[in-house]
This record gives sequence, structure tokens and C-alpha cells, in this order.
Amino acid sequence: MTLVAIFLPFLSFMLRGRILTGIICLVLQVTLIGWIPAAIWATISLQNARADRRNEKLIRALKKK
Repeated sequence: MTLVAIFLPFLSFMLRGRILTGIICLVLQVTLIGWIPAAIWATISLQNARADRRNEKLIRALKKK
């Protein structure tokens, strides 16, 4: 998924169900200069989503005890 975020940033958002964000990213990605910030934005967003899932899993595990 990280490679998708780097090479096709808008698709990374679309696959995660963030349609409006994906469209905004696509508009940014259309220009060659805008593609680099779009790839960075998609990669950071993906990493944040993974961290959120990991934190939620840890919180659920702590609540079970």
C-alpha cells in the first residue's frame, strides 16, 4: 500500500474510502510539481492511519484486563 501511496497518491485515498480527499489529491497530482507533495501527503496519511489502528488495538487489549 505504501508503493500505491507513492506512485498513485489519489488511489491510496480512494482505496481507504476517503473519496473527497482522493479527488483533491488527484487535482494536486495532475501537475508534475504537485505530484511530490501529493505523494508525501498520501504516505504520511497512510502511516497515521496505521498508527491509529495500532493504538486502538492496544487500547482494546488494555480494557480487557
